[in-house]
Amino acid sequence: MSAISIVLSVVVVIAALFLICTVLLQSGKNSGVAGSLSGGSDTFLSKNKNSTWDAKLARITKWVAFAFMFVVLVLSLV
Repeated sequence: MSAISIVLSVVVVIAALFLICTVLLQSGKNSGVAGSLSGGSDTFLSKNKNSTWDAKLARITKWVAFAFMFVVLVLSLV
């Protein structure tokens, strides 16, 4: 194995662990029939979710997932 392959393999493992952590830190979504039956209604405070911790985790999860896929593709070509 070359040095680049080893470095990329380490980056893949770190990205995978970080992706697992960000997914597990997100809260569940109460939507659909289950959310309406349990009383989860939209209020004024719930409509402004762009700056909440869950929104930040969702954005981080997307970027880490894209980076993970990119590094795996590069690793498969090396």
